[in-house]
Amino acid sequence: MKTALIHSDQYTRFDYGPDHPLRMERLGLTWRLMEAYGLTTLAGAKVWAPEPADEAALARFHAGPYLEVLKAVSSGLHLPGAYRYGLGPGDNPIFPGLWEASCLAAGGSLLAARLVADGDVERAFHFAGGLHHAMPDRASGFCYVNDPVLAILALRERGWRVCYVDIDAHHGDGVQFAFYADPNVLTISTHERGDRLFPGTGFVEEHGEGAGQGYAVNVPLEPYTDDPVYHEAFEAVVPPLLGAFKPDVVVAQLGIDSHHTDPLTHLSLSVQGFARTVARIVELSPRLVALGGGGYDLTNVARAWTAAWAVMNGVELRPDLPASFAADMRSFDFRSPSLWDPPSEIPATIRGRAQEFAGRQVDAIRRSIFPVHGLVG
Repeated sequence: MKTALIHSDQYTRFDYGPDHPLRMERLGLTWRLMEAYGLTTLAGAKVWAPEPADEAALARFHAGPYLEVLKAVSSGLHLPGAYRYGLGPGDNPIFPGLWEASCLAAGGSLLAARLVADGDVERAFHFAGGLHHAMPDRASGFCYVNDPVLAILALRERGWRVCYVDIDAHHGDGVQFAFYADPNVLTISTHERGDRLFPGTGFVEEHGEGAGQGYAVNVPLEPYTDDPVYHEAFEAVVPPLLGAFKPDVVVAQLGIDSHHTDPLTHLSLSVQGFARTVARIVELSPRLVALGGGGYDLTNVARAWTAAWAVMNGVELRPDLPASFAADMRSFDFRSPSLWDPPSEIPATIRGRAQEFAGRQVDAIRRSIFPVHGLVG
């Protein structure tokens, strides 16, 4: 087994602003926890530093005028109409180096895709990627350039069938949009229901169009969905569809804003529940390009993505965080010295409501999408 970890210290140059929930510190913190566990020097694994993607690569999905605006505002030029491209105060701030940060994120995911496509590795993890909301002509949801779409397009150039599995708490709307009519890309997104959370999409009824009918799959979930309810829904939908679709490669977006302490969302997964889901994705994937995504409690981002990288390499981690990580534990106020969470305590009535809602979504998917893939509904 050969694997690749994609990481760059250059992300420390960029900052969304002191009040923005997406903190670049989460990337360095994750790297240092991986390092403390010895996961950056594993036999068979190699660390790769990405190069920024060039504009031509970004233009495979993004509109030229939008890219020109990104470059202009990144350099400090004031454009009164920038808001038309989703830019400005709020989710998608304008900050120095915005263009360079976007190119670097795209370059990392394209590198991961290339390493897998060329057969250099079987699994690659670019945890700074996974910016799944960006649209062709506008920024959205903290995302300026849609690196998962660019990675999938690169894999499709090889003639490969791609399954995209997105476990972020937010619907992977930008990726779904890109491949909504493409039967060679199966998109599956599990997320908090769209009538409760941004971006307001990702309902079961969104299942593709034209030749892509049945190739967009959405599993919306009730707030406070915990590990047992989540895994029951995941197992009911993802393994059967992957088995029927038979992808050459899986691109996985591993957002950890589904964690029960995340400040922006309302799902209730634990780190170990997240790791269990990653393990299933690894088992089901003939080849794997894994990307990061959301996650706004920095301590849980570091723990979860460290656990994910261990899973990709077949490494079982000890539960106590390494002593060499103690300074970061103090600086970032880790609630516990453990990699794992204590058992969740979801009241039976709330779990029952979440289970009933998830069951209805699964039943709808079985009726509307399974028959397209030759599965019994």
